[in-house]
Amino acid sequence: MSIRYPNGKRYVPKGSTLSQNKKERTNYSNRGMTLEDDLNDTNTFYLHSQKAVIHKKPTPVQIVQVDYPRRSAAVIKEAYFKQASTTDYNGVYRGKYIDFEAKETKNKTSFPLQNFHQHQIEHMEAVINQNGISFIILSFTLFDEIYLLDAQILIHHYQNQNNGRKSIRKKDIEEWGHLIKIGYQPRIDYLSIVDQVYFQ
Repeated sequence: MSIRYPNGKRYVPKGSTLSQNKKERTNYSNRGMTLEDDLNDTNTFYLHSQKAVIHKKPTPVQIVQVDYPRRSAAVIKEAYFKQASTTDYNGVYRGKYIDFEAKETKNKTSFPLQNFHQHQIEHMEAVINQNGISFIILSFTLFDEIYLLDAQILIHHYQNQNNGRKSIRKKDIEEWGHLIKIGYQPRIDYLSIVDQVYFQ
């Protein structure tokens, strides 16, 4: 039976042959991995090294119709998202609540604001109002560059779209954001930037 996450990614149980093969591929090469894969691996490293507890939020789904072609198999035929998702990741680091969204773009000069939604902006504002830490991680895939940008900068740009600009310029992200170095373990060490920005 094939089980898939809401994003379409196949579920592979720990200890299975597929899981072991993926682990071997990850150990030898990270090429071709998505931002989400890299962040999930990074968060696993943080968890195992007892540095932080940060997870990808599950997307709540309402299953409407399931077919059972045979007793050992079930196929979901129809399902709906129960509610709009907020941000991708949340957890605890150094006693603080962490909440962030991760996005990728192939654009060379800017990051489109259409990648974000009003309910996400409102959620990030609510986190900040409760003294939590909220930010976005932006990947410019053509340059292999990943930036951490404080949520308040995103909120400002999002709320001022009516002035004509529908994106954040890359040069502004370079100025106001923080370039995250790509490594091996952890792959995307964003908590080193969190230390500099939120704990200095």
